[in-house]
Amino acid sequence: MDAIVEAAAGQFELNEDQRAIQEMAQSFAADKVTPHALDWDRDAHFPADVIRETGPLGFGGIYVSDDVGGSALGRLDAVLIFEALAYACPGFSSFISIHNMAAWMIDMFGNDAQRQKFLPRLCSMELLASYCLTEPGSGSDAAALKTRAARAGGNGSDYVLNGTKQFISGAGGNDLYVVMARTGEDGPKGVSTFVVEKDTPGLSFGNDERKMGWHMQETRQVVFEDCKVPAENLLSGEGAGFKIAMAGLDGGRLNIAACSLGGAQAAHDKALAYAGERKAFGKTLDQFQALQFKLADMETELSAARLMLYAAASRLDRKTHDASKWSAMAKRFVTDAGFEIANDALQIHGGYGYLHEYGVEKLVRDLRVHQILEGTNEIMRVIIARHLVGR
Repeated sequence: MDAIVEAAAGQFELNEDQRAIQEMAQSFAADKVTPHALDWDRDAHFPADVIRETGPLGFGGIYVSDDVGGSALGRLDAVLIFEALAYACPGFSSFISIHNMAAWMIDMFGNDAQRQKFLPRLCSMELLASYCLTEPGSGSDAAALKTRAARAGGNGSDYVLNGTKQFISGAGGNDLYVVMARTGEDGPKGVSTFVVEKDTPGLSFGNDERKMGWHMQETRQVVFEDCKVPAENLLSGEGAGFKIAMAGLDGGRLNIAACSLGGAQAAHDKALAYAGERKAFGKTLDQFQALQFKLADMETELSAARLMLYAAASRLDRKTHDASKWSAMAKRFVTDAGFEIANDALQIHGGYGYLHEYGVEKLVRDLRVHQILEGTNEIMRVIIARHLVGR
């Protein structure tokens, strides 16, 4: 009921500043990303130069404080940006989302020295960042991670990390890695967070994974073998890591939902245009009632997804008691709806939808992983249920 009341009250009517942010992101995406997205996908090319061009627009630290070069925007502002970028390429948008999540963790949980050291260059996109939580043996059960960090050096001035992280976007090419590692007991209370710089001895990377989608960004293992990290790179002290990881994921889930929404809108628009051009049995496809109903359902799902996402972002901005539940609900609903809309768009295109040049099959492939990352949609249901019936 709250979401209905807010929407009816004009809660999500964008103000002038938000429209300007949205239009800036849309213009950049149309000029710099859309013309090249299919080539990047085909060639598995990472467009580092175009990624870095988003820095001057303020997209390197969207909700990072302005004293270190961030844009200091809200979560609703952020989803507008990611939605707009994903309309051109979900893989491109999701990469920038992950970078922002890592930067926000340093801003929110780092001390002033850490913030001043890392964030100005992250916000400018001079440095690119990865988020390292998942491991080969711990995905949904994140608290079971095995990567370990032990005190070493004179007076414990360093930590030595050993372990492996799995499915890390930007691994190998990025400059900073926000890493969750175990410094204490089993379970969430024993996890800590470190910022690891790329050229640290003992840090290495696996082979680039061959994936179903997101071809334009690298995905590798991040391997720590007696990797010595200065104690000054520990965020918020020992034992705070799981709290940091979970706090980051609330926003990350909204971001990846926004990436699904933008990609789904692109798929819907392609399907609508195709249905108005393609003829069968003497009339265009959009004259057949069955297809009209399909397009109407796609439009309805898009609108419902957008309302839920904006409601969840508003709650996170306002730090309401149920913001985590709404982040989980939005992630589950929007990413499921986004994939189904893209898949329906492919079906409307028939055999042409299966061809790379039409761009629809790429959207299907790119959006499928959104139902898995930032917490699988099954885990989203666990989170929602816990809020409903208690832990």
